[in-house]
Amino acid sequence: MQKLIVFILGILFGGILLSSEVVSWFRIQEMFRFQSFHMYGVIGSAVVVGAISVFLLKKFSVKAIDGSEINYVGKPNKKSNLYGGIIFGMGWALTGACPGPLYVLLGAQYTVVLAALLSAVGGAYVYGLLQKRLPH
Repeated sequence: MQKLIVFILGILFGGILLSSEVVSWFRIQEMFRFQSFHMYGVIGSAVVVGAISVFLLKKFSVKAIDGSEINYVGKPNKKSNLYGGIIFGMGWALTGACPGPLYVLLGAQYTVVLAALLSAVGGAYVYGLLQKRLPH
């Protein structure tokens, strides 16, 4: 039953992404060209909602669904995160699609995103092969 609920929530979230145009190539290009506030407003709203949510979860000591405690552990800043972020951003700017919304676009029958999706999966596979040789 939990999987069905998650599946339905995923479809609803995909519909929200599609109707709010955050998966639109044109909106993403506007963002990277600093021509529109739309995407910055959506991302900024998500950051604010996330920050408030984490604050409330900590304040009220909310537990996970299985009853276990939620641990909030910060991660150290590393150069590899900067390099990964740059590569991610370049791919996002070139394809006009973030990896998650690729599935939304595919579900909306924009089959051209198959090229970007296969490239993302291929990149993850290559990373898996080279992971031990890369600086972490």
